Amino acid sequence: MIIVGELINASRKLIGKAIEEQDCEYIKKVARDQADAGSNYIDVNAGIFVGQEPEYLEWLVKNVQEEVDIPCCIDSPDPNAIERALNVHKGVAMINSISLEKDRHDKILPIVAGTDLKVVALCMSDDGMPETTDDRLKIADKLINGLVQNNVPLDNIYVDPLVQPIATKDTFGVEFLDAVESIMNNFKGVHTVCGLSNISYGLPKRKFMNSLFATMAISKGLDGLLINPLDKQMMANILVAETLAGRDHFCMNYLKGYRKKKFEF
Repeated sequence: MIIVGELINASRKLIGKAIEEQDCEYIKKVARDQADAGSNYIDVNAGIFVGQEPEYLEWLVKNVQEEVDIPCCIDSPDPNAIERALNVHKGVAMINSISLEKDRHDKILPIVAGTDLKVVALCMSDDGMPETTDDRLKIADKLINGLVQNNVPLDNIYVDPLVQPIATKDTFGVEFLDAVESIMNNFKGVHTVCGLSNISYGLPKRKFMNSLFATMAISKGLDGLLINPLDKQMMANILVAETLAGRDHFCMNYLKGYRKKKFEF
């Protein structure tokens, strides 16, 4: 399971304040906490700062990688901001994200084409958000084929089938889960990833629902999550779900987690 720590996002009040005040110590602490909690990537987002996003995204990457020795997930639709961030990034970054929306697609594709970059392929098009499994598969098919034709290896593609709030339509959960299963079965070699908190939007006890939804998605083959890795209950559920899904050889990760007291909250 690839864990992308989601906490360094300018839409979060304290992170936005830290970016504005150039409080590198706070950003480094959040990066360190997420790395210590098991993140494989640190997501960096400065999207609320119109006109300053390139400068701030570069600053975030520098400070995160001064503190932790793991790659960043560069979270922006702005090619100028992505390129500035990549200029200072060490190692192989993940780009979040390309979609089938023409403007975004045409700007992001030249950045990832023929590179070793990981890329999130978001199932969104100019026709809007997909509602059904078939909608998602049609978009995923075009995105994956387009990326492969531009020399992006399958193993570097992380398809995000797009989680939508279950409170707005009662089939959104199952359509997403079926899409994960279909993508993993029909496009061997690619990965699936999502930020799943949208599933519970507008409902009470969101953490409880998010955690259950994550375990259901893992049972369908999901192998990447954009989450708060400091949520110990969520991290423990992921560990157990992977074991139950047959992705933990001889239960070694489960046993290591038990010895490290990851099931104690």
